[in-house]
Amino acid sequence: MIQHRTILTVADNSGARRLQVIHVFGGHKRKFGFLGDILNCVVKDASPTGQVKASEIVKVVLVRSRKEHKREDGSYVRFSDNAGVLIDNDKDKNPRGTRIFGPIAREIRDRGFAKIASMAIEVV
Repeated sequence: MIQHRTILTVADNSGARRLQVIHVFGGHKRKFGFLGDILNCVVKDASPTGQVKASEIVKVVLVRSRKEHKREDGSYVRFSDNAGVLIDNDKDKNPRGTRIFGPIAREIRDRGFAKIASMAIEVV
């Protein structure tokens, strides 16, 4: 459950380090984002040699969430941090980085982000 002003870590090598959520896409009064949702974020901290700069507004897909997510088989998945991957736009769904760090949820692949799932080291 990610909401407005939540701080996310970045799970790719695009150059951003910390992100702050400014909007959850998917509806007029949508308050929370879950695994696989697209968020609008502002880069709070960035590497000086990265592709993105601080205070840049980017689109992010949520790949890890501390709030547990119930799957259809009855199991739950929960991660130790809130993390996202920067994407170009929500139509192409291509990541801006070339590497993905840490595990990601299987729901990412089911939502159509196959390229992010194939770049990840582990899909849980």
